[in-house]
Amino acid sequence: MKKDIPRILSHAKRNGVNDLLPLSGIDVRTNFEPEISCYGALYSPSTGILDSHSYMVSLLAEAEEHGATLALNANVENISVLNSRDIATADGRISVHADGIILQCDNLINCSGLYSGQTASWIFDSVKEMNHNSSVFDKRKIQCSRQYFAKGNYFRLDGHKSPFEHLVYPIPEPGGLGIHATVDLNGNTRFGPDVEWIDKDIQDPSTISLTVDPARAELFYTEVKKYWPLIQDGALVPDYSGVRPKRGHPDCLGSPSVSADFHIEGFREHGVKGFVNLLGIESPGLTSSMAIAEMVVNLKQAQYL
Repeated sequence: MKKDIPRILSHAKRNGVNDLLPLSGIDVRTNFEPEISCYGALYSPSTGILDSHSYMVSLLAEAEEHGATLALNANVENISVLNSRDIATADGRISVHADGIILQCDNLINCSGLYSGQTASWIFDSVKEMNHNSSVFDKRKIQCSRQYFAKGNYFRLDGHKSPFEHLVYPIPEPGGLGIHATVDLNGNTRFGPDVEWIDKDIQDPSTISLTVDPARAELFYTEVKKYWPLIQDGALVPDYSGVRPKRGHPDCLGSPSVSADFHIEGFREHGVKGFVNLLGIESPGLTSSMAIAEMVVNLKQAQYL
């Protein structure tokens, strides 16, 4: 713990977060959270929660004002690059097959979440075939299109008033941020997510069950008691779960680190003109979406420089 706080503080500063305030355990209990037990902490005054639904509706309205069209319930069946005899001189025409309709475009941004790996593999398979099964591109495809999955479960504090006024995060764990406490817009407290690795051979996220196993509560009590020792047995009930797209997996030798995420690349990285590829966009992908969008625009413009 003594080494973790300076390490996290230094990492935050390298990423442009300069408002973190180191606190002692006494500071935390006296001025912030009386029920928290800790050696020390970092207070982040600029951290908060987001009304994700309102945020997305706002983005959609602004996008439509600029001529964008949102197409829902359109199952993408395949994507291929057209007329590409050479990766570096591809003319950029990309063909998208969706529900029997074929759309052609000059630019494609792959931000399909849990399905980004499948989308990328279609693109790279088509280019590989046009380039006579290039072994160099085969290696590049493996690096740029594989995703693994980790389930994150949440438990809700039931029948109790929230003991916290702030979001409470323990020291991060491999593959996640630790089982933390979040107070939502309605004042409810949830704990999670944990990290439940899905079998490394699973590639279709639709086959992953989103049911929260009540037996995982034992792990939650153990972890939550480390910073909130006053939690009572029976206070937690299963709430909901989600699935993270991961770049690495603990059971897959040669894969990136289990902490690797936010794999964002353009033409200069993968060599496919008109294509921007995003993999491993897990939390905080939503709250950093505007920064991600700015990076995508810069990558797209860079292919013409």
